[in-house]
Amino acid sequence: MRILLADDHEMVRDTIAAYLRSEGNAEVVCVPDFVVAAKTIEAERPFDLILLDFTMPGMNGLEGLKRAIQISRDAPVALLSGTAPARIAQEAVDLGAAGFIPKSLGAKSLVNAARFMIMGETFVPASVLGEGEEENETEFVRQLSQREREVLLGLCLGKANKEIARELELQEVTVKLHVRTLCRKIGAKNRTQAAVIAKEAGFA
Repeated sequence: MRILLADDHEMVRDTIAAYLRSEGNAEVVCVPDFVVAAKTIEAERPFDLILLDFTMPGMNGLEGLKRAIQISRDAPVALLSGTAPARIAQEAVDLGAAGFIPKSLGAKSLVNAARFMIMGETFVPASVLGEGEEENETEFVRQLSQREREVLLGLCLGKANKEIARELELQEVTVKLHVRTLCRKIGAKNRTQAAVIAKEAGFA
């Protein structure tokens, strides 16, 4: 399967692309914003699936989704989000989106969702539509702040504090503090154990 992945957060983009490549043997084209995504959709050979981050530059919320559907050449278009409320998922589907993917979705679930949408089905986790924004997160994810989740993603990818700091535009000492805090929250003794615990919890 050939997938276009558009997300302005490099760490998240790399993580999702790695999932799709390793678990789904997918060819993934990554772009950082909606403007580049639109140009790529129009310029390259058709994609099997288009994944768009809801909050990336140029997206303008659901306006970007509508534009992408118009130019997608019948490829399914889905939203990615770690923060959008449940009503956005419903509105996206109503507008013709193929699905809504929480960024906390595990690797195998993400690949299965991608395949599901490519087959012409609509994918939205039942918890998102049924219970709202809070329920699509596991207890493990809920205990962490957004920044701690971003740092933890970096740990799961084996990145050094310096790399994480650069990607998140933080001071390295700030990243170290986040690592210490999230380790305490999830009961990890060190960064390596934190990555292991996160993966076992389905975080990455």
